[in-house]
Amino acid sequence: MTATAPAPSTARVRATALLPRLALVLAALLATLFTAASPATAHAALTASDPKDGAVVATAPAQVTLSFSEQVAMGDDSIRVLDPQGKRVDTGELRDMCSGNTVRYGTALHTGLPNGTYTVAWQAVSADSHPISGAFTFSIGAPSATDVSLPTAQAGGGPVGIAYGIARYLSYAGFTVLVGGAAFILLCWRRGAAERSLQKLVVRAWVTLTAATLAMLVLRTPYTGSGNFSDVFDLDGLRAVLETKTGASLVSRLLLLGAAALFVAVLLGVYARRVAGGGPYESDGAEETEASDASDGTEEAGKPDDTSDLTFGLAMGGAVVAGGIAATWALSEHASTGIQPGIAMPADILHLMAVATWLGGLAALLVALHKVPGIERAAVRRFSTVAFVSVLVLAVTGVYQSWRQLGSWSALTGTDYGQLLLLKVALVAVLLGIAFVSRKWTGRLADVPVARGAVTGQASVAVSRETASDDGSEVTGADVSRETEAVTVPADPQRAAQLARQRAARESAREKQVRDADPDRAGLRRSVLAEAAIAVILLAVTTVLTSTEPGRAAEQETGRGSSSTAVPDRAVKITLPFDTGGPNGKGSVRLELDPGRVGANTLHLWSDSADGTPLDLPEIKVAFTLPAKDIGPLPLVPEQAAPGHWTASGVQLPLAGEWRIDVTVRTSDIDQTTVQKTVKIG
Repeated sequence: MTATAPAPSTARVRATALLPRLALVLAALLATLFTAASPATAHAALTASDPKDGAVVATAPAQVTLSFSEQVAMGDDSIRVLDPQGKRVDTGELRDMCSGNTVRYGTALHTGLPNGTYTVAWQAVSADSHPISGAFTFSIGAPSATDVSLPTAQAGGGPVGIAYGIARYLSYAGFTVLVGGAAFILLCWRRGAAERSLQKLVVRAWVTLTAATLAMLVLRTPYTGSGNFSDVFDLDGLRAVLETKTGASLVSRLLLLGAAALFVAVLLGVYARRVAGGGPYESDGAEETEASDASDGTEEAGKPDDTSDLTFGLAMGGAVVAGGIAATWALSEHASTGIQPGIAMPADILHLMAVATWLGGLAALLVALHKVPGIERAAVRRFSTVAFVSVLVLAVTGVYQSWRQLGSWSALTGTDYGQLLLLKVALVAVLLGIAFVSRKWTGRLADVPVARGAVTGQASVAVSRETASDDGSEVTGADVSRETEAVTVPADPQRAAQLARQRAARESAREKQVRDADPDRAGLRRSVLAEAAIAVILLAVTTVLTSTEPGRAAEQETGRGSSSTAVPDRAVKITLPFDTGGPNGKGSVRLELDPGRVGANTLHLWSDSADGTPLDLPEIKVAFTLPAKDIGPLPLVPEQAAPGHWTASGVQLPLAGEWRIDVTVRTSDIDQTTVQKTVKIG
């Protein structure tokens, strides 16, 4: 007799035909997003201002300008100038003064400002979506007392920042479990699509990711602005957020989650019915095991697996959807900024996908081991292979990302980003160690027949024992049937509820008995639980890492913070406190290098005691060094022009760059110290 394969159902045919179209649409959307992405540099920093921080100007300036290292997003209220009484004295109109590679913004000031100390407070959003802020003061005429306190809270902090951070963590967690759970089903254990516990896991992950994305979208306005929760109802602010790269990414993620809902519906609906078709739980013994093996991707002799095409379609469609969702992070955060964004964004997508497949699959395996007694050893072994490949991808992309974001070995230990990265690497190492233990348990694992069949057989014995008569005699099969009928149709609703609870408790106890029958499975569950606990911590560290300023940018900002930027036709002026440790050894040196450019310069030095009076020193020496070009130190001994005042003319600085100025001060025959400062010579 010739065997005829069963005709595919209409729902299956429609789902299979729909998935390739869905994949094409999502691929086009992903390509469009990549094309629209514009490269920038992570975490912009304030590089200069006019007036400068702490400057004393003779007359009131017409405007205040701020220069940044990279492009930033600013609004009309991003720059505020306050007088000594705290009254706002700027016009509130933002001036875009950007030109070429120069990123500069300003705001005009009202005319007729009196003398005193003024405070400039600013806030912006850097190209990698993170808010930045700062404040400084300048004085007109002479410094004065001010009632304005410089803000100590950073942008993006406070309760709103905490809420936004929680939403970020939940979005990463939801994405990880959603992608990993679906991958575990399709790649490792197809029969799991029909398991209620895994279905709940995947659906809840989708709900979590969707809710977290919506929360981030509505919290974006207060997160980057005032920090007040009431601003979530600001429709104008929401409209402004939607016009930003981050807002567009969040909206794109919501659209892709709609496609993910369709994928989940097919996976847990049509596909689950197909892998459970013929009832792997409806027959007993060997037939159940054969049906289970066939549904897990193996083929019984003469019985082809008729779910392979649907599995392939779901895998392709799911990969495109997952890649698109991962791209919404890559296109709006660190990967889209800094050096090599064209390489960094695909690498970041692969990194996120590998993390999700590994850690999310681990969560699915943990649920299966605790809720489904009959998960086969082959499924656990397949996950071990998938996890190994994911770790390889994770390692390659992680090394590249680390090099790109750190830039130097010193940033690995000298910046917050580097220290968090070291913690992440340590957690991954611990996770791999526990995974090695889990792999050993997997090798000792013995296959168990499909759980529900085994439970059914044991249930009959258990029920027979539990329904024994009070005098110790056993009840016959007919008695059990009669009792079952009596339990099925009880007369008293309260009695019915009580019997239902008892049956549920017995069923749970029987499943636990079967689940714990194999000590190797119990050992595997414990090791996987330990892996999952470390994975939760690892995910939290990763979330914090994505919102931390990269080490490369942090070092650049630190370098700028320790430098005095030379302005054309304006002298470099710095003050260096010193303490030689001897009597009257505390004071400061004021240095002026005019005009502060390449070529000949005039140097002036003034020495002041701790109380501000001129301090005559036995000796003072200066040296100039350009470390980047291995030039120097170029020694210089200035001539004393007056008590506490030294000068030197014709000071030659041959190249532009970051010059280190070392000033050696001697206050007695034995008390001496050297202080230094880095300045930028143009």
